[in-house]
Amino acid sequence: MGYRVLSGFADVSHRLFGGYAELLRMPHTARFAVGAVLACMPFPMVGMTITISVQHYYHNYALAGALSAIQAIAMAVLSPLLGKLVDKFGQRQVAIPTIIVWVIAASAMILCITAQAPQWVLFFTAPFMAAVPPWGAMSRSRWTHLLKGDRIRTDRALSLSGVFDECLWVIGNPLSSTLAVISGPLAFSVTGVCVIIGALIFLSELSTEPPSQTVLAKQAGLSRKEYREREATKADELRARSSAYGRGGDDAAAHGSGLTPTAPRESVTATKTKQPSIWGPGLIAVCVTWFGLGAFQSAASISIIAFATEQHMKQYTGLVFACFSFSSLCGALVYGAKNWIIPLWKRFYFCLAVVNIGIGTFLFTRHLWAIMLIYLIIGVCQAPTWINGNQLLLHLVPPTRFTEGVAWIGAMNSIGASIGSAIAGLAIDRAGSQGGFLVVTLLALLSLAIAFVGFRQIRTSTQTPTLTAITV
Repeated sequence: MGYRVLSGFADVSHRLFGGYAELLRMPHTARFAVGAVLACMPFPMVGMTITISVQHYYHNYALAGALSAIQAIAMAVLSPLLGKLVDKFGQRQVAIPTIIVWVIAASAMILCITAQAPQWVLFFTAPFMAAVPPWGAMSRSRWTHLLKGDRIRTDRALSLSGVFDECLWVIGNPLSSTLAVISGPLAFSVTGVCVIIGALIFLSELSTEPPSQTVLAKQAGLSRKEYREREATKADELRARSSAYGRGGDDAAAHGSGLTPTAPRESVTATKTKQPSIWGPGLIAVCVTWFGLGAFQSAASISIIAFATEQHMKQYTGLVFACFSFSSLCGALVYGAKNWIIPLWKRFYFCLAVVNIGIGTFLFTRHLWAIMLIYLIIGVCQAPTWINGNQLLLHLVPPTRFTEGVAWIGAMNSIGASIGSAIAGLAIDRAGSQGGFLVVTLLALLSLAIAFVGFRQIRTSTQTPTLTAITV
């Protein structure tokens, strides 16, 4: 009996996670995937550390929210630029100087906070904390480069990236809150060590790095300007072919299955670079949606910290956020293991509605553990929401602009986060945590309404062939 149970468990595990294991067994993939996770430590740890440290030394939630907003706005401005530079010049060429700037800025920030420097010094230093290479986008770009032409494994690889992202938040949130309560410099030191180690692991893996536009132009014997002009023309031809191809019967069948057909073999060179603007109605709709998502989630984070502080449970805030991330991790594992037949746009809106409405109920909770329970329930839709967004980008931007596309939705999320945290910080200083949760509820409902404004564009974008599924 015990053998049958173990055998059944092994069979279920293989069905769920065998696809992930297959991806990680590919040469060198595990190395860059793990390196990206370690290098992304500033995302879960820095915001939490700044908030707790500033509140401890300055006793001012509005200041903490404003600093987070400044950093987020700077990141929103810088991320698309870094993504564009990565696509143009290469990952190592952009990441290395960016890391140096971040390490210097992080050291200066924590010294200023612990010394209780004038607030204008903190505001001057905070923007430099946005100098974080787009590790997640670069990792996803490597996956799409390795798996181009394989729609199912590409979708699974994007889900695996979501799994690693959630592992990062599961570890980073409780670790940062614990370390920040003990010592702000200690929290920043651990973060810096993780960044340096992760960057060394990721950037030393050269065989999986996608060629930059500069390299592709050199291989073609052209200047970068000539190459962009040539590939722009070919991209226009591919768009016309894709439109015609999408009206065929095979394409309609693929739409019904939730999968996307592969463009004809002779179209491969047309996807090298689409240098004119990547902006279209679909990408705009996704970016606006991510703006709203960042706004109410960042407002929820600072409101939860205030709520826990009022209940003398601040030491458990990291655990609460970790539960959300753990639930999201479980959702990402299961979501990526299944080959979905439900259309992408339906999955996108369902997961988005669950997250928005669930977080909007925080206003009616009276205990921190109730918030943790809600996070555990709705968290299973958090990572799938982001995975669906990344899959939407496969329909909206060509592969050599993918890093830039991912950076743009991240930037819009950061802008939304900056506005949400700033508004929530002001509300908390005036009305306590309940004022913050009121802002959260209003922003969550508004965000969902904004997402449905772009319904037609998002649905239409999933009914055309992906620009990355080109066979070689």
